[in-house]
Amino acid sequence: MSEQEVIQSKHTQQYSAGGKTVDIDIYRTEDSGWILEIVDENNNSTLWEDYFEKEEEALAEALDALKEEGIDSFIGPAE
Repeated sequence: MSEQEVIQSKHTQQYSAGGKTVDIDIYRTEDSGWILEIVDENNNSTLWEDYFEKEEEALAEALDALKEEGIDSFIGPAE
């Protein structure tokens, strides 16, 4: 079985607040919807279970979650 190519969204970006930064990672494979993942500086990851039809929807969801829940909700412990 061959590995599928990962397609990175042009909307992948960093988000900063309160002196902290996380990566908003939006990607898909050829046969999946858009996947949303937020990764902190300690490489802790928050991954959404549902796929998004459009990459813009994934970005809007990430930004809404970061603003509503706060960036600290997406930062885990350093190992």
